[in-house]
Amino acid sequence: MAGNSSRRGAVRKSGSKKGMQVGSGGQRRKGLQGKGPTPKASDRPYHQAHKKAKTAAKAAGTRGGAGRPTRSPKRDKASSEMVAGRNSVLEALRADVPVTTLYIAGRLESDDRVKEALKIAAERAIPVLETPRGELDRLTDGAVHQGLAIQVPPYEYAHPSDLFDPERPGIPLVVALDGITDPRNLGAIVRSVAAFGGHGVVVPSRRSAGMTASAWKTSAGAAARIPVAQASNLTTALKDFRKAGFFVIGLDMDGEVELPALELAGEPLVVVVGSEGKGLSRLVSETCDQIVSVPMSSAVESLNAGISVGVTLYEVARQRAAAG
Repeated sequence: MAGNSSRRGAVRKSGSKKGMQVGSGGQRRKGLQGKGPTPKASDRPYHQAHKKAKTAAKAAGTRGGAGRPTRSPKRDKASSEMVAGRNSVLEALRADVPVTTLYIAGRLESDDRVKEALKIAAERAIPVLETPRGELDRLTDGAVHQGLAIQVPPYEYAHPSDLFDPERPGIPLVVALDGITDPRNLGAIVRSVAAFGGHGVVVPSRRSAGMTASAWKTSAGAAARIPVAQASNLTTALKDFRKAGFFVIGLDMDGEVELPALELAGEPLVVVVGSEGKGLSRLVSETCDQIVSVPMSSAVESLNAGISVGVTLYEVARQRAAAG
């Protein structure tokens, strides 16, 4: 009936057909299947709880043992050092400090120092890189570089056990530093060890001077011949030396024996020197077989650590030469 055409649903939609239709391929049935339990919030990659759990797991991974923090591999490795300024760069190059790259600012006004630095770099086959001043400012951390800088590679420290090799010629003679933080003192001591037939130097890995460019320069090239070992614990390293047959003597102004009366010069020896202000630490002092003092005028309270070691090594070398 004509009037029925206005009823809802009375008019068939165009395009619809009766009979068989193309199936859904099972997609509807699959859609009705269960997907299992809802994952925990911490297991959903985009949920805030997952991000928090990931951060916590990463933090836990940096701890070892009973919650003790461990160093990352990047921190265990010594970093390279930048030396900036024309005078400093030239002095380092003259002293044969190891250099990986010489940086020179673009459009730099050359002088005798720059010319000599470039000449040494060419002789030693050191790569020269022309760098914009802004980048050179960043590399040198804002230091006054005067358009010239060098990159010094990380020093490769020996292990303390490398210094008591029985196959090395001569009576072993080692110097250990306790609390000395000035790299120039370290460089001077390395130089004295080389001058008086020593076999190496031991420094603690913390709160101690390291083999920086300043130490290299002060050593006047001796650092290329004398190994410097790094000990995680100096007291433990000294005990290991004693087990290997060394005698350990400490230098202190209140020593029980004055240097000329030292009777251990002919033995394998470790000479320990402390800082000028604090001297030897308690644990290191207790580890020493003998505390030795350097006689001096009463007008002088103490000697610089480098000088004390130089005087002591000279006396040890003198006694060894006289006995042999």
